Amino acid sequence: MRVLVTGGTGTLGRPAVQRLLQRGHEVRVLSRRSSPALPHGAAAVYGDLSTGAGIAAAVEGVDAVLHAASNTGIGLGRGDVAGTQRLLDAARSAGVAHLLYVSIVGIDRIPLVYYRRKLACEQVVLGSGVGHTIFRATQFHELLTGALLAVERWPLVPLPVSWRFQPVAAEEAAACAVELLAAGPHGRAPDFGGPEVMTLAELTRVWRQRRGRPGRVVGIPLPGRVSLGFRLGLNTCPSNASGRRRWAEHVAALSETG
Repeated sequence: MRVLVTGGTGTLGRPAVQRLLQRGHEVRVLSRRSSPALPHGAAAVYGDLSTGAGIAAAVEGVDAVLHAASNTGIGLGRGDVAGTQRLLDAARSAGVAHLLYVSIVGIDRIPLVYYRRKLACEQVVLGSGVGHTIFRATQFHELLTGALLAVERWPLVPLPVSWRFQPVAAEEAAACAVELLAAGPHGRAPDFGGPEVMTLAELTRVWRQRRGRPGRVVGIPLPGRVSLGFRLGLNTCPSNASGRRRWAEHVAALSETG
């Protein structure tokens, strides 16, 4: 199978590319750079979702697309909806049989700006006329790791400790996404979550036990519907605890490597 991966150097995209190659698929990775760092066997193809440049050529002859690209961080998903529409238009014209869109559990229940844009992308996929799968996962270990690494040397860290998460290894989510992609369009796939739901207080307790920092965590109450959604765990899917790698295992391995 010939597969185009967007976001192929990202948290989920990189292990997805690796898994696709291991399964013997021909993999193209969409990139605006001429020579991105890719696993051996993957080919970089030029394409810019923000303008549409190169997208038609990138999808030509492709059987399936794994769409994991997103304007994360301070970008808050700006441009994601238009970029997804451009990709779908090109995929439909090229006769691509299947597009898998990587999304997030709870985006229809928590009114975060980034989540609203992800949900809008889902709606574009649903109405595209392209065979599709929408794959929602819970927060990756790697995302929470980045947040805690940023503050772990602070002597005192204020956090919304009652917020709930169901962290999952990005590699496990990527493996599931690849299986779904190979199996053909599913529509809305079952949510994919980690093996346990934990409060931020519990997550940081494990972090401090293994790494000895930050010095102190102080709970802060945050008002509003977004905070309420995270306190209620609307971003979790306990009945779909598909991942196996626990948070404590992830933090232990991270600590061993520095």
